Amino acid sequence: MQIATSLFCNDALSGLSVYRRSALAQTDAMANAIKLYRHPLSGHCHRVEVFLSLLQLPYELVEVDLRGGEHKQPAFRSKNALAQIPVIEDGDVTLADSNAILVYLALRYDAAGRWLPREPLAAAGVQRWLSIAAGELTYGPSALRRNKLLGAPIDRGLAEQATSNVFTVLESALAQAPFLCGGQPTIADLALYAYTARAPEGGVSLAGRAAISGWLRRIEALPGFVPMHEAV
Repeated sequence: MQIATSLFCNDALSGLSVYRRSALAQTDAMANAIKLYRHPLSGHCHRVEVFLSLLQLPYELVEVDLRGGEHKQPAFRSKNALAQIPVIEDGDVTLADSNAILVYLALRYDAAGRWLPREPLAAAGVQRWLSIAAGELTYGPSALRRNKLLGAPIDRGLAEQATSNVFTVLESALAQAPFLCGGQPTIADLALYAYTARAPEGGVSLAGRAAISGWLRRIEALPGFVPMHEAV
């Protein structure tokens, strides 16, 4: 303890300066943090949170009380008239819809175009998967999960068929490449990840889907990946 105290005293001014710089940096980061309005069980919100983390952007999570109807109140509807999460606030930008947010973040903060290619055909390939995420993935495994966890009404036959279709397409694509659009991950992978990974929470087994299982592990191994909250 005496040695530590002596070192601190000898370097008090330097240490204080480092501390102040660190504190100021943290303050600046929080001031510039992107606010993400979300619910921890939402896969739509998770895809945005993961991307913020992968891009190493400072962000603040703002929990929205869906059971209490907070998303239907005027304060939240002023951010998204459809009363849906997620929503981000980035400076003077307020933006809803998870896939739109992924596109915005990629174009604004990924100058290299790694997550959303700028080449027309490659960009179209990403958009195809974003459409599947908004379509078959939502009508299929996401709907089955909502039904089991929240009792949301669904057309079970339609949901099961959509689930079979989307996982068959996913398995085929991922048997040919490590990620949905080739050798590198894109926002397409992030858009499809959560509701695929959490499909068992809706009673859908991923057994026998070796390509999908390997893909899930590759996404989870990305530096900066944050896991999705598990339903209890």
